[in-house]
Amino acid sequence: METLEFIIYPNGRVQETVTGIVGASCAEVTAAIEAQLGQVLSQEATSEYFAQQIEQSATVNTHSTVSEW
Repeated sequence: METLEFIIYPNGRVQETVTGIVGASCAEVTAAIEAQLGQVLSQEATSEYFAQQIEQSATVNTHSTVSEW
């Protein structure tokens, strides 16, 4: 599940935490929000940022023969 959490401090600082998004695509998800919030002072990548999405594919080859008895 993708989750964006925002903590807004009394001085106006906003802390954003993104979970459930694998790889660098979290930057795409948060770019518009960050542009509206203002200047980004720091960013810290989580282990999910460095993880790679696994794509599975399978190829099945079938071969049938007919036996004549």
